[in-house]
Amino acid sequence: MNWGGPEFVLVIIALSTGGWLLNNWIRARHGYALEDEWFGKTERSDPEAAHEAQVLNAKLLERVTKLEQRTAALETIVTDSGYNVARQIEALSPLEATRSPSATPPPTAHAR
Repeated sequence: MNWGGPEFVLVIIALSTGGWLLNNWIRARHGYALEDEWFGKTERSDPEAAHEAQVLNAKLLERVTKLEQRTAALETIVTDSGYNVARQIEALSPLEATRSPSATPPPTAHAR
């Protein structure tokens, strides 16, 4: 065999490819994740896990939809003019209590 010829390079490429194929075959047979040519992983597909993921996604989508509806209802309440008036009245209540003389507590004697 000529060590400097193209045959030697082709043999090395064939051995590397064969080793990679054998490695992936063994990994697939035993349930491990497969490696691709960019060092990423391809997980073994499990139909039951895929179904569970679809069910979970549907539940999450339903929950997000309900939360969006509740948020929209709360936004409607907060932006309602009646809510603003009630909040302004509540904000004035402490001011009225401090202005009226009957609301002021009697002075206390400080012990010395």
